[in-house]
Amino acid sequence: MSENGIPSFGAGTASNPRSVNDPSVRNVLSQAPSQRGQYHPSPSSWEDQQLYFLLPDRFSKGGEDGTLDLEGKQIPGDIRPFAQSDNGNAIKLPNDPKIWEESGIVFQGGTLKGIQSKVGYLKRLGASALWLGPIFKQVPNDDHLYHGYAVHDFLEIDPHFGTREDLRDLVKIAHDEGIYVILDIILNHSGDVFAYKGGEKQWNGNRFDVEGFRDSTGNPTLRFQPLDATNLPKNPKDCAIWPAELQSPNSFTREGAISNWDNWPEYIRGDFLSLKDLDLGSDAPDNFAPTSALQTLCEVYKYWIAYADLDGYRIDTVKHMGDGPTRHLCTTLHEFASLIGKENFFLVGEVTGGRAFDVVETTGLDAALGIGNVQEKLWNLPKGFADPAAYFDLFRNATYLKKGTNAWMRNKLVTMIDDHDQVWRGGSTKTRFCSDPEGNKLVLAALGLNLTTLGIPCIYYGTEQQFDGQGGSDRYIREAMFGGSFGAFRSKDRHFFNESNPVFQEVSKICEIRQQYAALRRGRQYLREISGNGKDFGIPRILGGRLTAIVAWSRIFADQEILCAINTDTEKPTEAFVTLDNGLHKNGEVLKCIYRSPTDEGVESRESVAVSRLNGKAVFLSVPAGGFVMYT
Repeated sequence: MSENGIPSFGAGTASNPRSVNDPSVRNVLSQAPSQRGQYHPSPSSWEDQQLYFLLPDRFSKGGEDGTLDLEGKQIPGDIRPFAQSDNGNAIKLPNDPKIWEESGIVFQGGTLKGIQSKVGYLKRLGASALWLGPIFKQVPNDDHLYHGYAVHDFLEIDPHFGTREDLRDLVKIAHDEGIYVILDIILNHSGDVFAYKGGEKQWNGNRFDVEGFRDSTGNPTLRFQPLDATNLPKNPKDCAIWPAELQSPNSFTREGAISNWDNWPEYIRGDFLSLKDLDLGSDAPDNFAPTSALQTLCEVYKYWIAYADLDGYRIDTVKHMGDGPTRHLCTTLHEFASLIGKENFFLVGEVTGGRAFDVVETTGLDAALGIGNVQEKLWNLPKGFADPAAYFDLFRNATYLKKGTNAWMRNKLVTMIDDHDQVWRGGSTKTRFCSDPEGNKLVLAALGLNLTTLGIPCIYYGTEQQFDGQGGSDRYIREAMFGGSFGAFRSKDRHFFNESNPVFQEVSKICEIRQQYAALRRGRQYLREISGNGKDFGIPRILGGRLTAIVAWSRIFADQEILCAINTDTEKPTEAFVTLDNGLHKNGEVLKCIYRSPTDEGVESRESVAVSRLNGKAVFLSVPAGGFVMYT
């Protein structure tokens, strides 16, 4: 028995540690500071990065024929590339649609080695930071846990994805190609590792009795206490929960599942559906005392930073952790990362509800995910269903402006048009941006808006291949990029790593330009007034059912202004006078076009525009239908 009351299981192995006190874990943590110079340094600023988010089970398993390696050479494989004739090839027979749909909620076969084989694809797209969905060992005997959020062993990689060595190899190759790696982690809950007496419970403010920990077959036959090292059950690593420190009953709140997701303290103390809530301590940040469970998880995640040379974490369900545990975690991880030379280790939180800004300020998170009204407006603005001001007013360049109401600095928010949850839609139909014909016509405008406005931009896997995500629930926006039995566009056995896709190619160009101009990454941001006649200027807004107009904005850094504009009209080019900064330009000065898409024949392409004395200063722009342009 150890000093903390946890049974001693003997020394685990480097590939299979059982406790945060195993020598293999302690050695990594103790030696890390002396190896400071060997770790990959943090970027100076995360707003300089372009993130790419993927679910490991749904991205790649390797063997995709005709894909390109790091040097751009074709790789042979047994999975053929998708062709338009393959659209719907999984639902041809009467019973096929049901089979295809049901396959969307089980493991498809993506691996860490598969992701490693696509580092060249990511680099050529323009991604400079890779965000991986969770990869830790899931509760055994449940094929529905492909998403990775039902952790059973926080010290082990799920065998569906590979090994801890595979993770380290992936990070090393990504670093060699200039790509940082951010890992999705969970602290709020574990998987369904125990059962309540009498069945599942709903939260009512009381603690419930527990039947027992689940054994390796999933039945709650084990006593709800740390496993006896002298009398271990069959297949112990598939039993209870690991590391061993979490087997204490005090690791769990045991108060049943949340029913009211906004009722305090229910959303802090309750289980996340069947996922069992871990007791991390009081949600109040002042005079906070971490629980043993939180201390254990902090050791776990320090270990993975040092072992795999990770660059950041995306922290799941921060709202349900509470500010106290989140602040303790952020302080602990930032200090450890700094100790080994990662001075800007990135901690981004999934903060649902309306407190995201306050949580970032209070806890020490570096940023929050813009998954609520930010994503909603970012999605609807290019499609003409949101006033431009509704999106741009969410951002401010000083924290004192609109504080507490989604006022964000440039590096405090991760923005994306697609993701794996779409929490802003609530219970309504969930689809990807390209789920309708208008989305396909406007996806470059949307990605241009995402990549060149304030925030840290992120592309969700498949958006660059125009996945539609049609179906109605989360499963349909989690298609297998490598095909499998649940490929995009209701297909199977066809991969989508098509670097000839015009959207892929144009995103690559936009990302390259973003890296060339600091204003697009760090500049102040201004929504610009426009005019059709050169006299009457104003911010465009919806008049009727849908906005069809030029939407223009400037990014200004020092004395450089870059003017960006999209056209929400998908049928025809649109022209307008667009306001510039009056003090930065002279009458007659010429701005050059640094990006224009699409470049259809018959549409006038203006390589340069002259500044005139209108509304202070302005230029006359012509933006292609559904297009995106940039001038400087």
